[in-house]
Formats: sequence, C-alpha cells, structure tokens
Amino acid sequence: MTPTELAALYRRELLEHVVPFWERHGIDRQCGGYFTCLDRRGNLYSTDKYLWLQGRAVWMFARLHGQVDCSRGWLDLAAQGAAFLRRWGRDKDSGRVYFALTRDGRPIHIQRKIYAEVFYLLAMTEMARATGQADYLDEARDLFWTIHDLWRRPEKLGRPLLSGTPRGSTLADPMVFLSMIEELSSLDDDPRYAALAEEMTHLALRHVKADRRVVLENVGPDGQAVDSPWGRLLNPGHAIEMGWFLIHQARRTGDQRLAATALDIIDWSMEAGWDAEYGGLYYFLDADGRPPLPLEWSMKLWWPMTEALYALLLAWRTSGDARYLALHRQVHDWAWRHLRDDECGEWFGYLDRQGRPTHELKGGPYKGFFHLPRALLYSIQLLSDPAAQP
Repeated sequence: MTPTELAALYRRELLEHVVPFWERHGIDRQCGGYFTCLDRRGNLYSTDKYLWLQGRAVWMFARLHGQVDCSRGWLDLAAQGAAFLRRWGRDKDSGRVYFALTRDGRPIHIQRKIYAEVFYLLAMTEMARATGQADYLDEARDLFWTIHDLWRRPEKLGRPLLSGTPRGSTLADPMVFLSMIEELSSLDDDPRYAALAEEMTHLALRHVKADRRVVLENVGPDGQAVDSPWGRLLNPGHAIEMGWFLIHQARRTGDQRLAATALDIIDWSMEAGWDAEYGGLYYFLDADGRPPLPLEWSMKLWWPMTEALYALLLAWRTSGDARYLALHRQVHDWAWRHLRDDECGEWFGYLDRQGRPTHELKGGPYKGFFHLPRALLYSIQLLSDPAAQP
C-alpha cells in the first residue's frame, strides 16, 4: 500500500468509522459534555463524566475543525464540551479540576494527580486556536503554571511523602509537560516554555537505559534504576508514545541526537513489547523478566497500538528506514484484525493476550474520543505531507 493509499484508508477510517460513532452516541445534548461509558453499539451503561476524557474530546473536535473540515459542526461540539468543563469542571476554592462528575455536573471524585488538569488545559488551548478567543488562552496559560506548581509540590495534591514512599520520577510527568508545552508555545511566546521543555526532555531521558535497551516507567531521584517492581516496570506503548513526543521536540529544536535516541526508544519498545506468539503489544512487562505486578500485564489495549501506528510512520519519515514501514504494517494488520469493529464502528479497547475482546465497551473511564482519532489524524497528515508536524 502506497503512502497515498494508506492516507486515504486512514481518512475513511477516521471520518466514516470513528468520528460518526462519537457523534451519534457520545454527545450529551441535554446537559452538555460527552458520554464515554458506551457499550459496543453505543448504548450508555453509565452517565458519569470523566474530566480528562471530556478535555480530550474537546481537543479532538476542535482539532478536527481546524485541521480537517470547518463545515461539519465540530467546533459546536467542542464548544459545548468546553462550556461544560468551564461551568462544572473546577473546584471553586482550590481551582483543581475534578476527575469525575455526575451527568449534570456534580463532583464525584478528585484525584491526587495532575492529569485531569492537563487535559482541561489542552481543551482550552485548542479552543483558543480554533476560535481566536483570548479568554481560552488566558485560562490555559494560568492553569499551566498551577499544574507546574502542583507537580513541584505534590503535597498540594494531598500526596504526602511518607518515609517509605519511593522518590523519583514517573515517565508520565515529563511527557504531559512536553505535550502541554508543544500546544501552548505555538500560541504563546513565553520564553519559559523552551527552558522547561529542555528540562522535561532531560527528565524523560533519565528513564532511558541504553545499556539495557529499556525505558523504565519509574526511576530514582537521580535517574537511577530501582530494584523493585515499581522500578522495573515497563509499559511499551507508553515508551513508544514518548518516542514520538521526543521526535516532535527534536524537530522543533533541530536536535538530531535527540531524534536518534527517540528512534532507539521506539526500536527497543517494539522489540521487547511485541508478543511473538500472539501478536500485539503487551501492556506491562518487568525489565528483568520477573513477574509483573499489574494483573492486566499481558492484555492488549487499543491505545498502545494506536500510538505505535503513528510513531512508526514518524520514525520512517524521520530516518528514511523502510524497516519502520514493515513494523507499521505489522501493527496495522494486527490492529485491523483484532481491534477494529467492522459491524458497529470504532475499535474495541481491551483484549486478552490472544486478541479476543475481554470487554465489548467502546468507552469508559479511560477510553474515549482521543487516542485512536489522534493517531489516525496525525498519520494522515504525515503521509500526505512529509514535512507536516501536528
């Protein structure tokens, strides 16, 4: 399949198979925001709303409006979600973003993590881009520095550092900062973003252990490996996602050494993470081959596969090495065969090791309108224009 043919296939998948599922079933036209707890056919099994998925859906609809087609009503769908977030999403006293709300906006739960804030910010940033309204950018900018403060001082999240609490870095944190900075810096010329992106890149690279060909999810305060299940944990899909984040950063800065490291990360993670017997990417592994503690370690989830689809195409465009096209085809064929739901639209999210659905849901507290359409959109853009960067 040529790049032009693959781009056309992914465009059909995005616009005829994925987006319509969420347009039909995921819009709460009564209370605002989006439903994510949908079964295979799009029927609701819960009306609870998870704020990081609300923010992701706002970002996705606004991005589709701006980069695909401004005539399909996607900005209206994004705007009603943004209005729901702004009305109900933040605690009035602390400014924190709730993790979950009832359908009509009453708070259920607030996490001791920064990720609901992160995706609220990305929603506001993309709304600023799509509408040109300064108030969206002002809110995103202010929230960014609030998130930064919460990350620097985790006790503000209600996470006390007890004497036995592992100290160090979790890979997700520098990754989300790189993502936020990529979005914000394209709209806001604050010089602090570049310095912080450099810091976060350095922090992310502490997790890369070239001598062992692994990317550790958690490392000690100085980047040292920690001999515990926490310290040996691998998430191949997450490392692959970090690989393309770092390629984006390398393109912005012209750092060829960083791009080469990112290609290594993608290589090692595909090598370690691909199940040679049944195909697909393992969810978790132990770096030393010991028993991984997460019970779902051998499951095959949708999002690592979608991250690999885009990352491998980007690796090919970055390096010119056709080996990445072969790996992409391997991932594509497995995903199309096991994850794609030809009958009802969208993709299954959770499969067992053999590739059989363990749940027939299309969305829930963690799966929504984001990873799959983002990967398809980014892949279309890359295949259509080699110089393109989302």
